[in-house]
Amino acid sequence: MTMSRPLAAARLLTFAAAVALAACAGGPVQDPWRGVDMPVADAAQMVASIRAAAGDGEGELAVQPLRDPRVEDLRQQAGRLEAAGDYQASAEALDRALEIVDADPALLQERAELAVLLGDFAAADALAQRAYALGAQVGPLCRRHWATLEQLRLLAADAEGAASAREQVAGCRVAGPERY
Repeated sequence: MTMSRPLAAARLLTFAAAVALAACAGGPVQDPWRGVDMPVADAAQMVASIRAAAGDGEGELAVQPLRDPRVEDLRQQAGRLEAAGDYQASAEALDRALEIVDADPALLQERAELAVLLGDFAAADALAQRAYALGAQVGPLCRRHWATLEQLRLLAADAEGAASAREQVAGCRVAGPERY
């Protein structure tokens, strides 16, 4: 289902108003993303913003783990499927990779980004948080974790949470060791 930008904006504003009213009522909001119908184009823009936040990593500390060849094949397959627009099959390929290595922060982050593309914002949030907790907490991947959380907080109309996540993005930049 495609939706015009004004309609999508109206739905997002309606959602934000509902969240605000629920907060005023004193009851906690269990799932701030329930009922949010995000157009794929906007989800793609969110993911593009997340990936752009990584930057090039030049001159900073970035941890790169050794990769299992089976996992690397599945990651490449997922990338091809995503490029072809088959987000569900791409997510399934990453899920198979996560069955092999379930604590790989890069895989978890890639899966979080696909969850955004699939509109599964609660899963995206959980995956990005787990990826950050398991990762080196520095470098380009760290910025992607926090940029994901920032985008999700913006979507949930949580300006304070989004601002906090944005601050964390900057904290991920750590200069690499001097090489002589």
